[in-house]
Amino acid sequence: MFDELVQKLDIAVKNLRGMGKITEKNVAESMREIRRVLLEADVNYKVAKSFINAVQEKALGEEVLRSVTPGQQVVKIVHSEMIRLLGQSQSALKLDGMPPAVIMIVGLQGSGKTTFAGKLGKYLKKKGRFPMLVAADVVRPAAIDQLHTVGKQGDIPVFSMGQVDPVEIAKSGIKEARQKGCDVMIVDTAGRLHIDTAMMDELDAVKAAIKPSEILFVADGMTGQDAVKSAQVFLDKLDFDGIVLTKLDGDAKGGAALSIRSVTGKPIKFISAGERLDDLESFHPDRMASRILGMGDILTLVERAQETSGADDADKMARKLRKQEFTFDDFLAQIQQVKKMGPLSQVAGLMPGMNKLKGVDVDDRALVPIEAIISSMTFGERRKPNIINGSRRKRIAMGSGTSVQEVNRLLKQFKMMQKMVKQMSRMGGRRMPKGLPMGF
Repeated sequence: MFDELVQKLDIAVKNLRGMGKITEKNVAESMREIRRVLLEADVNYKVAKSFINAVQEKALGEEVLRSVTPGQQVVKIVHSEMIRLLGQSQSALKLDGMPPAVIMIVGLQGSGKTTFAGKLGKYLKKKGRFPMLVAADVVRPAAIDQLHTVGKQGDIPVFSMGQVDPVEIAKSGIKEARQKGCDVMIVDTAGRLHIDTAMMDELDAVKAAIKPSEILFVADGMTGQDAVKSAQVFLDKLDFDGIVLTKLDGDAKGGAALSIRSVTGKPIKFISAGERLDDLESFHPDRMASRILGMGDILTLVERAQETSGADDADKMARKLRKQEFTFDDFLAQIQQVKKMGPLSQVAGLMPGMNKLKGVDVDDRALVPIEAIISSMTFGERRKPNIINGSRRKRIAMGSGTSVQEVNRLLKQFKMMQKMVKQMSRMGGRRMPKGLPMGF
């Protein structure tokens, strides 16, 4: 996510950290570099200028100038200003009142509204809600069929009436939701390739008819300042409540994420970086600021791990750690858990310092030979890998379609992991957050 922006900002921030003495000249030079990076990332010019001015003013304050580590103090200022730029604190959905709470999804065609509706439905199901999707996009061909598909994937009911008046569909959807006992209704509305009067009038009529608890504007994160301009037009007409940034797993530069909150004054509520229905995150400004500055995001990493690992699994692993029992079967189970957390490139992006590892290709395919090697072992070999001699290694390599060298490498890595398990067991496992897979 924002790989290029993260790498370039990391270089600029690294220069700041190394400053043993702060002067107006070296601060100005660093701020020019950061401003250049922000503008190249398609950040709004006024937003970038305001950000740089705020950092520069605080960086030359008495507290920083007298600090023992002035460079580190400036980095803290950059981090805090980045959080302020992104919205200061998390903004939750407003779902109170008489059910169903109505969420209206708006945005341009192609921004990912329909897919987001399914992702939001699944997200709310995990939170104990009972959502229903409503197909009110009667303009785009196959939009209704697509919503039924994502609803089926997430086991979420979908209400549709075909190509009729969207206002009638939305109003009938409320009745259907109450009859089915659904407490949240997510309305997928029509978009256009460009903003036009007919689309805006239609959305305004739907809003007046159903009085939504939340209107969420879906912005394509890859379109940069175009997304910000579209958001401003939608805001003027509909006064939406929050923003969703999609397609952040693509070639998104980061300009929309860093600009849209300041320009519209509305909070970013969700971000999406992937095609799976699980690829949706509640937006936390402090966590995103840390990611952008290459500091990782341990809290999100732990949350993902806990979602993919049940309490029983976590307790079972904790008991194994205490007894210093960690076998290849456990290792294979951990690999499966990591895969459930999302693409390795995304998971690695949450780990502090990963952006500094040059030449490291984080690819899900790297796990395939590891799984094949473990699967080619006998039950006894998985339990006691020390019995794997030369002939066994050749057999495992042939069975897994790998080389003896790859088998040797895995055995060596596994021994190192077992040593780490022993060290953790002596410390009571305190250093590893509960639910986080081995290797993190």
